[in-house]
Amino acid sequence: MSAVLEPTTLSIEGMTCSSCVNTVEKALNAVDGVSATINFATETAHILAPADMDVKELVRIVEKAGYKAAPLHDGQSVTLHNKKSARALFFAFIFAVPAVTISMVMNWHHHIDMWITSQLDSFGIAQPLYSPTAWLVIALSAPVVLLVAWPIHRAGLHNLKHPTMDNLISLGSLAAFTWSIYANSTGAGDVYTEVAAGVIFFVILGRFLETRAKSRAGAALTSLLALGSKEVTIVRGGLPLIVPIEQLQIGDEFEVLPGSRIATDGIVVKGESAIDNSMLTGESKPVDVGPGSLVIGASLNHNGRLIVRATRIGSDTELARITAMVISAQGTKAPIQRLADRISAVFVPTVTLISIATFLGWYYTDHSLTRSISVAITVLVIACPCALGLATPVALLVASGRGAVRGIVLREPRVLEVARTVDTVVFDKTGTLTQGVMNVVEATVSTAAGAVLGSSFAALINERTILSSALAIESQNSHPVALAIARHALGKGAKNYDVTEFSLTPGSGAAGRVNCGAHSPVVLIGSPAAVAHSCTDIDAELKSAITRGQEAGLTVSVLAWDGVALAVFAVGDQLKSDAAETVSALGAMGITPWLVTGDSPEVAASVAATVGIDAVHVVSAALPESKLQIVERLKSEGRCVLMIGDGINDAAALTAADLSMAMGTGTDTAISSADITLMNSGLGSVIDALKLAKKTLRIIHLNMGWALIYNVIGVPIAALGLLRPIYAAAAMALSSLFVVTNSLRIK
Repeated sequence: MSAVLEPTTLSIEGMTCSSCVNTVEKALNAVDGVSATINFATETAHILAPADMDVKELVRIVEKAGYKAAPLHDGQSVTLHNKKSARALFFAFIFAVPAVTISMVMNWHHHIDMWITSQLDSFGIAQPLYSPTAWLVIALSAPVVLLVAWPIHRAGLHNLKHPTMDNLISLGSLAAFTWSIYANSTGAGDVYTEVAAGVIFFVILGRFLETRAKSRAGAALTSLLALGSKEVTIVRGGLPLIVPIEQLQIGDEFEVLPGSRIATDGIVVKGESAIDNSMLTGESKPVDVGPGSLVIGASLNHNGRLIVRATRIGSDTELARITAMVISAQGTKAPIQRLADRISAVFVPTVTLISIATFLGWYYTDHSLTRSISVAITVLVIACPCALGLATPVALLVASGRGAVRGIVLREPRVLEVARTVDTVVFDKTGTLTQGVMNVVEATVSTAAGAVLGSSFAALINERTILSSALAIESQNSHPVALAIARHALGKGAKNYDVTEFSLTPGSGAAGRVNCGAHSPVVLIGSPAAVAHSCTDIDAELKSAITRGQEAGLTVSVLAWDGVALAVFAVGDQLKSDAAETVSALGAMGITPWLVTGDSPEVAASVAATVGIDAVHVVSAALPESKLQIVERLKSEGRCVLMIGDGINDAAALTAADLSMAMGTGTDTAISSADITLMNSGLGSVIDALKLAKKTLRIIHLNMGWALIYNVIGVPIAALGLLRPIYAAAAMALSSLFVVTNSLRIK
């Protein structure tokens, strides 16, 4: 029996390039039962480990590999901003900038040498060998190379078996520094101390700016994490009591004041207000709520005091579910990232060999030792696997965070590469193209027909009384059509009369004697065929309403008093307002829409015609296995299929599709089966999700292209001696920064 695996997330400190990522991954994955992926952008390790394994053991494994680690707890930001980098940058700046400036302004050397010599003479001190200015530069560079850069050297020593970017930086800076001391002591050649200081300064500056940019990249997810309430006002015995959110239990009632956020998911039990769900669903329009309304934790309450009964708490809430899916997506590698990992695994050793070959090539072609070392150092400095390692994870970090605040939750990075090839979309109907709730589309009340009942009923034959009798009967019935008619009647101001002799016939309708005051007619509500058997006649106005409803694919119910038909209700699941627009937009993108529904052929044909789906692409009365077979058939024809659904009956098809989207209002089964969850109830998010995926992939390709081209061009230029080491250091820092800032364009 296999061990139970539990997810764990660690924050990792000290990773500087994708080679570091490979080192940590190999160390963790070498442990039996452990599966780990590292996100360079968020500096986190996402681990599946046996439930009986102590987290401290995982931390020890990471530390043994040469990095610091700590558990990342709920609510803690996944984008880590290291204050140490700011301090390191400050000290690097105050020492490195003067060293570089003095070295680069050549006419300063003579004046500084003369001044230092005169000062030494005044104290009777012998002149030092060779340039005093060079000794000054060495003295300024020493704190940068030996102290500020110590974490880099330490990481380089730890990773001798698996070389990383730190090995290149450490080797390059120490080689330049030690050579300069030797050269200025013996007169063996030029001094490159400012190169050592400049390299460290630009590396630290690049990492500082990179960290700041990554913080911006993860700002969307950080804002989601910050939405969670820390305290809640529980109402007990009619009195409010402020307690930590951890003390809130399912079933507790809590107060939500205007302008505050709802503490957790629940049901409104008292009060009315407008709720802003935009941070969770992307819908900017406030939603009106009242007693019985479901509300989402972290939503903003606008203008009314509410009392809410908690239905979900902690990790079960909608906010926690969204956050968990986003973090999970960021911890999963896209296929394109694995290519970068393979390149990075051999990058540093390859560059080191190229640097050695460059030195030998220059030195044994009659160039000076100084020049040969300078060119070799330049090769070490300009190489940058950081950009390659950041190309995918930073773009995914921005995309997943941006999508989350717009109600688009990506579960797996692979969707980015699939989205661009989608050419067929399969829609479920109920809850996807439609609102998923039965409503009265058309109600026809015939007061004229009531004349058949006689003059004694004249005072009762009006729309409100007829609707009140409908409410009395349908409020006893739990059928969706009955509930829709009851809601409609309530909305029209109907009263709920008493009912006796109630009976229900499944498939036909319901009946009962309704106490309307002066009279108690027998009221029957059912299908036109069932009611026709008990009616003397149905007048022309009501017959016309029945015909219209049936032709529109709606469910038609007829209400009769004492055998006289008085009203017709056409009930249906209304289309979402943007359904037709979304189908049209998909068509414009070259994606063929299909409708596969378990509903009747008439309803399916009516919906398809309304939204613009071709009749040959409509399948009705489809069972779950039928939906699965259709998706598999389309795939076998060479199509790339996107499936969109919301129910348990869609789960198999969602899993089988090349790409799948589940409506956030749907079942947990559908959501867990889909690649993308759309928290917004509208269908416009389908287009937004596809565009976000395609744009993110374009950014990743551009990042990867830049990282590869930079090194392919930069290393040969350095090897040919066409670049000074100090400029190579600046180019290396800017390379990583370009990748991060380019990814921010997704926002």
